[in-house]
Amino acid sequence: MPNFYEFLDLLERQLLHIDIIQCAVLMLGVSEVLLARANHICLYPTGIAATLLAIFSLYRVHLYAECLLHLYYIVMSVYGWWYWSSNDNEKPVEVTVATNNDWIVTIAISFGGSIFLFVLLSMVTNSDVPAWDAWISGTAWAGMWLLARRKVENWLLLNISNAFAIPLLFYKGLPLLGLLTIILFIVACKGYVDWLRLVRKRVLEGHASI
Repeated sequence: MPNFYEFLDLLERQLLHIDIIQCAVLMLGVSEVLLARANHICLYPTGIAATLLAIFSLYRVHLYAECLLHLYYIVMSVYGWWYWSSNDNEKPVEVTVATNNDWIVTIAISFGGSIFLFVLLSMVTNSDVPAWDAWISGTAWAGMWLLARRKVENWLLLNISNAFAIPLLFYKGLPLLGLLTIILFIVACKGYVDWLRLVRKRVLEGHASI
């Protein structure tokens, strides 16, 4: 692990050499999470733009497995955009808490996705942290599915992924992305509180109207 001065030097070098595409990915990524916290549908086109740019950057450095993961993000974003905008222009899908069936799917995606990615990374890549990397992606997959369904608990799954991603990014010598993920972790905590407040407010209003 790098010491404090080595960390500051690495962070400075990354900031000095970051290209326009990476800057755009960072800005769009933060914007997507802020829009998601505000429950605004523009989170989806913003996220799709960020993911497309990220795929371009990942492909240039031959991270093909990460490209596949980001393609999944695009598919789930398109699905979430459609799901939210459907119902013949009626009001957008409301935020709700996850049902038992939602949790079954969430657990299946988390562990099934992690196992699949672990096998893939172990067999066709030279990853030295396949289990760790796979778990981060598997829980992120589940979080994206819950986000597309407008479930409060999407923030919990995304932050499980973030919590494991933060030390991995620092371990891999990517402090800039580690700091970004810390910011996203904090924003996601606020998002969870805000969405939960929305659900509780609607429940209270429903009881008051009876």
